Amino acid sequence: MRKLSDLVKKLELKHIQVLQGIRRSGKSTLFKLLINHLSQTIDPQEILYINLDDPFFIPYSDDPTRLYEVIQTAKKLTQKKITYIFLDEIQAINGWEKYVKSVYDSQEFQKIFITGSNSSLLNGELATLLTGRYITKKVYPLSLKELLKINNINSYMELIENTPKVLNIVDNMLNFGSFVEVYDTKEEFRREILSSYYDTILLKDCVANNAIRDVKSFKELSYFLLSNISSLYSYTSLSKAIKIHDKSIKEYISYLEESYLVDELKQFSYSLKEQNNSKKKIYCNDNGFVSLSYSFSSNKGKLLENLVYTELVKNNYEIYFYNNNFECDFIAKKEGITIAIQVCYELTLQNQDREFNGLLKLPFEADEKHIITYNQSDTKENITVTPFYKFFF
Repeated sequence: MRKLSDLVKKLELKHIQVLQGIRRSGKSTLFKLLINHLSQTIDPQEILYINLDDPFFIPYSDDPTRLYEVIQTAKKLTQKKITYIFLDEIQAINGWEKYVKSVYDSQEFQKIFITGSNSSLLNGELATLLTGRYITKKVYPLSLKELLKINNINSYMELIENTPKVLNIVDNMLNFGSFVEVYDTKEEFRREILSSYYDTILLKDCVANNAIRDVKSFKELSYFLLSNISSLYSYTSLSKAIKIHDKSIKEYISYLEESYLVDELKQFSYSLKEQNNSKKKIYCNDNGFVSLSYSFSSNKGKLLENLVYTELVKNNYEIYFYNNNFECDFIAKKEGITIAIQVCYELTLQNQDREFNGLLKLPFEADEKHIITYNQSDTKENITVTPFYKFFF
């Protein structure tokens, strides 16, 4: 597993290792795999793992100094020095940064590992205490490549030879996303699991963390956004639709972003002012949550567009959209390369002019232009039509 090997390579660095990402994306599992790796060369009793999301630690939430008690108790029980410490879901402890900085500076542990399910984890005033002391890694639900590897599809030849199996994998990603637990569960239980994830993210990572009072309106906005993935909006238009003040709309969306549930995309422009003042779009970081609000059969295009977005994110692209008299779904940038992308579940005589024109009329140069489909291929006027599974292989 590449994620694990990356962490193993960084063990020699003294910096605090931070894993960030949406709940249930595999952060804790990665830590446990890393603990197993460490246990092969050191005494397992020198490794301490603490799940701070456990209700046992609720009394500790406003007193990070009590973490010292936990360490001392562990030492007393094992009669060993703690060499490696893993602090899981650390955002549950207010002021955790002071404790972590203290033990880092005193070199009490050989290495400190922390996870968080909130992107603001290292953005606050206290987090500046840790500047220069940590390295961070984003953890996402499984990517297409990872799912193909799990299914023993490792080469392009195997991809083509197993197209029906590959399309079944894509169908599952479209409709149920790619959380590990969801992928490993029978289809009849998947929506129930996804619903529990969704409720936990809303209530724990958004409502509780930000002391949201109007929970009903917040939930209504979240559901409305998931039901209108990829649609243009302004805070004013959302305010009219949901009957919430536009300032609250902006705050609520920021909380949803911080929990890694959704991302707000801006219009591509070389003017920062135009980017900020233009209408926005929302995308969800896992298709499973989108499907909670969608009927699969009637929204295949929206589901594919959101799935393309999630794969672009997992491949570390900087992503925008373009909409000015015509629309281009994604402008993706990485390492100096700009890629313009249209997403179309199925190209037909009725929609092909619109899809191609969305790329041909762009008022700026793109290094590559693609139309990503469910399972169609073609080339026309320097535009490649490529199935989703081939594009992201």
